[in-house]
Amino acid sequence: MEVLREKVEEEEEAEREEGAERLSRPEKMPKLLRKEATTLTPELLRDMEQKLSEIKVPIPGDPPTDDTIDIANLPPSYKVNTPREEQLLQVADNFSRQYSHLCPDRVPLLLYPLNECEVPKFVSTTIRPTLMPYPELYNWDTCAQFVSDFLTMMPLPDPLKPPTHLYSSTTVLKYQKGNCFDFSTLLCSMLIGSGYNAYCINGYASQDLCLMDLTREVCPLTVKAKEVVHAEEKAPPKKYAIKPPRDLTSRFEQDQEMKRQEEIKTAEEKRLREEEERLMEAEKAAPDPLHGLRVHCWVLVLSGKREVPESFFIDAFTARSYSTQDSHFLGIESLWNHKNYWVNMQDCWNGCKDLVFDLGDPVRWEYLLLGTDKPHLFTTDDEDDGINDDDDDVENLGKEDEEKSFDMPHSWVEQIEISPDVHSYKSMLPENDRVMEFYQSARVDGLIKREETPKTMTEHFQGRPDFLSYRHINFGPRVKKLPLNSAESNPRPIVKITERFCRNPAKPADEDVAERVFLIADERIQLCYHCRNDHITASKREFLRRTEVDSKGNKIIMTPDMCVSFEVEPMEHTKKLLYQYEAMIKLKSEEKLSRHQAWESELEVLEILKLREEEEEGHVLTISIYDTKRNEKSKEYREAMERVMHEEHLRQMETQLDYLAPFLAQLPPGEKLTRWQAVRLKDECLSDFKQRLIDKANLIQARFEKETQELQKKQQWYQENQVTLTPEDEDLYLSYCSQAMFRIRILEQRLNRHKELAPLKYLALEEKLYKDPRLVELLKVFA
Repeated sequence: MEVLREKVEEEEEAEREEGAERLSRPEKMPKLLRKEATTLTPELLRDMEQKLSEIKVPIPGDPPTDDTIDIANLPPSYKVNTPREEQLLQVADNFSRQYSHLCPDRVPLLLYPLNECEVPKFVSTTIRPTLMPYPELYNWDTCAQFVSDFLTMMPLPDPLKPPTHLYSSTTVLKYQKGNCFDFSTLLCSMLIGSGYNAYCINGYASQDLCLMDLTREVCPLTVKAKEVVHAEEKAPPKKYAIKPPRDLTSRFEQDQEMKRQEEIKTAEEKRLREEEERLMEAEKAAPDPLHGLRVHCWVLVLSGKREVPESFFIDAFTARSYSTQDSHFLGIESLWNHKNYWVNMQDCWNGCKDLVFDLGDPVRWEYLLLGTDKPHLFTTDDEDDGINDDDDDVENLGKEDEEKSFDMPHSWVEQIEISPDVHSYKSMLPENDRVMEFYQSARVDGLIKREETPKTMTEHFQGRPDFLSYRHINFGPRVKKLPLNSAESNPRPIVKITERFCRNPAKPADEDVAERVFLIADERIQLCYHCRNDHITASKREFLRRTEVDSKGNKIIMTPDMCVSFEVEPMEHTKKLLYQYEAMIKLKSEEKLSRHQAWESELEVLEILKLREEEEEGHVLTISIYDTKRNEKSKEYREAMERVMHEEHLRQMETQLDYLAPFLAQLPPGEKLTRWQAVRLKDECLSDFKQRLIDKANLIQARFEKETQELQKKQQWYQENQVTLTPEDEDLYLSYCSQAMFRIRILEQRLNRHKELAPLKYLALEEKLYKDPRLVELLKVFA
């Protein structure tokens, strides 16, 4: 690589010398480059400026979006480049030309895309290392989860090319959306600020990773956490203790039961595994025609810093970590951090499985800047000895590198800040900060918005017949001796209610209330009326709300000092005391109504929160009726139909059972039955059936006697050891007696039922034999 770079530099020097020689001989220059003696008048200059302004040069880039970025308030570093940044762009351009010359088969590198102000910025300067002041964002997993949850994924305009624009992390956080490069740049800035050795990677990945497709991944909510079984500490045995009763359960039966349960569990696991494999095969994605060509950006975290034992990848879209040998990642073009830029010179025919991430190896990774922060290869002891033997060459080489080194400029991006208010969690408990919005057409009261805080509640109305548009309620501290936290049993005391009304054109402005304030704690009511069109002030009144009777039961008479008013035009009309009294009585009833409506609003908030909580807990997926594998109702109906058909088949098999087959098999094949043989077959069949009925009765009788004898023995044992039995032994005895009595009653009922049905079954079989088509002609005489 170094030899080829020197060759390119020689070719560039020859081209510059040839260009200088052409400039020294103007007679050989093309006509377009010769200076013409043309006088430019001001009119001609204005015409040229107008024509140039009308020319629109198409800039290749992302397709325009609906919402444009406001760049008016961005700092100057976003809009212009410093001299060091300009020098860095020249170095990057030279590096790009050398790379294109040496590697013509590879795609162009992503070095200096445009930012939101259409200014080219080097990708390393877009990374702004930032340590967030929140302990939750100190580890890589929480940082990645925050980026994944906070930003909205936007796919690349062209899946086969890197983006032409790379915005700053501050803009990405402001608009809360971006592509994979924006996600990875923000995540890399946070990880480097937290002390990780992180890098952004420009490479190629699978389709599901590029499109954030998780349909074939296992849902994390279905994965059960491993339960930690804590061993119970056994209490030390006491010196004097009652000896526990002897365990009489059969160990052989326990072992057999355990084996049976294990076989059932193994069979169920096998069935579930086969079902999962079948579903995975059915849901297997179709082959991607762009496999290996889809551009993607992700984050590499190298081992070493922050006690990272092994290098790994992070997909910023999903916040998942992957091994560097994972099959989702199909190749790497380049990677960078805030200090340098590296180009991958290794072959990616096998994806990223065989890549070595030793950035100090110039054979595998070609770096852009020769600085002191470049990683170095690890050397052996023999190599160290050779280096020490040639100290002069090392010193000269260090001086030469120092002269050629160029440090990366500081990031042009402002400090990344995340306000804890954009990210506050609102619980479902009542009396917290929340905003509820409603559809006006869906409510009778015209409520469109309700804002709630621990101490206040604000409601906005629209289109009400009483022209109410605003209600603000201030609450006081709840009574402590009532512990129930609900508006119905323990309402919050209302301190103040403020209501505002729209203009009612049917009333004069001096009589149309604009704002009404109920100061319940101070027992006052304040009114402010609408302002006339030709006035700058409005009329106001304040009533002292008193009870109708005093402490002695005497009726309080309305006095002038109970109403303080300010009239804009006092000479037009004077309000009498009776009018003020009637107005105060009406306001008291309206105050009562407003308090009741505030109480109803509290109840409605509780009901809405309860409903939302039930909806979140009881979410059910909607499954198509054609999805027979996941539709439970369809599956139950199908299983029921199969069970009915199986039972019908068994019934038909029983009806088609040939009860003469065992006796006909005793005769020579193909021989025609005689009357004597038919009679013998009938008698043998009836005799056999009778014997089977007798055997069944004897079997039930034997089981009945056995259960009775065992119960008697148990009762006798209880009578002998009743004094020394523990409560546990008595419980076991009572349980055994209950079960034994149950079995005895069942056997007794079965025996009685068998005795009743046996003669009927015998007669039914005899009738079938006389009607059997094989015997009916031969048994007519005996019928």
